[in-house]
Formats: sequence, structure tokens, C-alpha cells
Amino acid sequence: MRTTILVGVCLLLTVSAARADSLNCRLVGTYNTPGTALNLAVVDSLIYVADIGGGLRIISAADPQNPYELGSFPDPTIALGVAVKDTFAYIANHAGGIYVVNVADPRNPVLAGHASTPAVAARVAVKDTLLYVANRDGGMRIYNVANPASITEVGYCDTMGIINDVAVVDTFAYVTSALPHALQVENVADPTHPTMVGNCAVPQNAEGLAVSGGYAYVAAQDLNIINIADPQNPSLVSTYVTPANALDVAAAGSFAYVADGNRGLRVVDVSNPADPTERGFYDTPVNSQGVALLGDYVCIADDDYGVYIVEFYGAGVEERRSTPDASRITPGATIVRGVVVLPRDMTELPGNSDRVQRPALLDISGRVVLTLSPGPNDVSRLAPGVYFVHTQPSAVSRMPYAVTKVVIAQ
Repeated sequence: MRTTILVGVCLLLTVSAARADSLNCRLVGTYNTPGTALNLAVVDSLIYVADIGGGLRIISAADPQNPYELGSFPDPTIALGVAVKDTFAYIANHAGGIYVVNVADPRNPVLAGHASTPAVAARVAVKDTLLYVANRDGGMRIYNVANPASITEVGYCDTMGIINDVAVVDTFAYVTSALPHALQVENVADPTHPTMVGNCAVPQNAEGLAVSGGYAYVAAQDLNIINIADPQNPSLVSTYVTPANALDVAAAGSFAYVADGNRGLRVVDVSNPADPTERGFYDTPVNSQGVALLGDYVCIADDDYGVYIVEFYGAGVEERRSTPDASRITPGATIVRGVVVLPRDMTELPGNSDRVQRPALLDISGRVVLTLSPGPNDVSRLAPGVYFVHTQPSAVSRMPYAVTKVVIAQ
């Protein structure tokens, strides 16, 4: 005779008809900005969003499951990129140049300074009192922003091609370009006379980049890993082919987090740079364009759907209760044979059937093996072993997700 188990779960109401495909990643929270979310910067628990049509949006993610807008500065309406240091946010505003916004009070950001650039300001990076601007066909420009009310250009590097992004580490600036498709290395030890010292070709148009641990990670349709130990001779180590169009990348530790256009977030293990391997993904609804890290979470700028906050939990799953006193969640492993039963009140909300993500059954690696429905779920065809019932946060109940261990026996 088969035995069954009743597992308490809560329902997720998503903000969109997002594809539920995932591996080792779970959606934690979302916030829909008024425009098109393109680029992100994260400081502490605040997400600064360059939002085309919406300017600068400041999102509090102190509770990642319930992000909300803390403040905004809508004037730079074509915000393409953002960087934050101390109490200032620096915005690349297309043909409108650069804006410096005082965010000491994030609830009330105010304009501190503005400067024109000779071409389209696409991305910015800030180090000390200097702002580095990827100025498309205007090369890389360096501005002194010590006094935001009086911004002055101090240096310029006549880079090759159309510059899309910039990152600065120590005395070197790294820029990505199209036509030619390359990573270029600029010596900025003397910011008044920056000079190109090396470059490395990549197969496609180079967009976003991240620099970490002696490597540059370049989003150029795919993920390209470049050894920059010798800045004068950067060399392509490997290319990881992503399923769509890599537009941006963040890197930390052994992982690179790729905003892969219409295939969402891809998490790539780069512990062996010569052999990168995908360890996780989460398909966002539209077009992932920017990515930044918030502690254990990944923040994604997903075009017209705003900001998605996703947790990557590596190569496994740990049991987690939905609330500290959730006594209804079984704390230990529970043995089932053949059937897992969910409560019958697990029904889709009227009129929102395309906006509900059902709970899922995960295997020990975190892969979704079965989408669960109210009532009995046949698991007799699954291999015996440890599984997890994963429940997402609910926009209705605002309860956090839970992960409950289930042992499927023969």
C-alpha cells in the first residue's frame, strides 16, 4: 500500500509570465521600474538602477523578498549606466553626458553636478575622485569629480573602435569595444596622459565586463575569459558559449554571473578558467541586460520588467523553513512512497493563471524534476533518494519561501 505525505506550501504570484526554467537558482523578489532597466550598481542593501525613461531609481533590498523604491531622480531620462561611490551616484546619460547625483539621503536624491561628453556616455566607473567614461566613439574620458559642481576633464585615451564599458583596477582601466571587438587595457597611472598598453581580440561585439582575480570576464555574445596578469599581453583563455546573447557580467570568487539577454541569468563556474562550466540559470521574462551582486543574491536588470533578485545556491539545496516558527513544516526528512500530496487549496488566483508559479520538487543538485499541483502528485517514476519541496514567496501572503526535505523510498 502506498503511503502519502501532506506538505504545507505557499503560492508565488510573480509580476510576469516568467519562464520557470531554473537550475540551482530561485527567484526571491522583483521590482518593476517605470522605464527600461538597463544597468545596476549595488551598495550595501541599495540597488541603483539606470532606467531608460525613468532615470535613476533607488531600490531598497534590505528585505530581498520585498524590494521597494526608496527614492528616484528622473531627470537623466536616457540613463545607460550607473556607478556609486560614497554619497554620490554617477550616471551615463547617452548624449546628455554625465550626471552626478547626491544620494546621501537616498529618499531624496538631488543633482550635484553635470558635464557634457563629446559622444554618447554609455557606462561609467569611479575610483577615488576620478570618473572614467566609456564614451562610445569618443573613446575613454577621465573626469575629476572631486567637486561635482565643477566637473573637469583631465584625460582622454584615443581607444580603438566604439567603447561600450569600462572597469578600473589599480592603475589600469579596462574597456570593451566593438569594431574592433576587443578588450583594451589602458595605463591610467597618470590620468592626464592615459595610454593603451595592450589589447585582446574577442569573437564578437564586446559589451559588459568584470575584472576579478587576475582575469577579465567579457560579455561578447558569449562569456570570454581573458588573462590580464600581464596587462601588456592580455590573452584569451576560453570562451563559454551562452544560449543567447551575453550583455553584462559580474564576477566573484569562483563564479561569473552573466546577463544573457532573452535567456536570463547564467551562472558559470570559472574556478578553472580554461574550462568554464554552467552551474545554474534562471530565465527572466524578457531581456536581461545588466547584473550586479548583492551579498548572496544576484540582481538582474530585466528590461521592461525591472529588477529581478535571484538566489544562486550552488550545487545543492538546504532545508529552510518559511518562518522561524513554522511548526507545520516538517523539520526532518519524511519518507514517502509513490505520492506527494499538496493541499487542495493550492489553486491559481482567479484571472491570474499565467502569473502563478507552482511549487516544485527538486533533486539533490537543485534541478527541478517535477512541478507540483494541488492534491496527489505521482512520484513513482522518480529514482529513490532525497528530494526537496521548494515553495516560492507569495506576493499575497508575503511569506518567504521554504524548502522541505522529502525522501522518496522504493
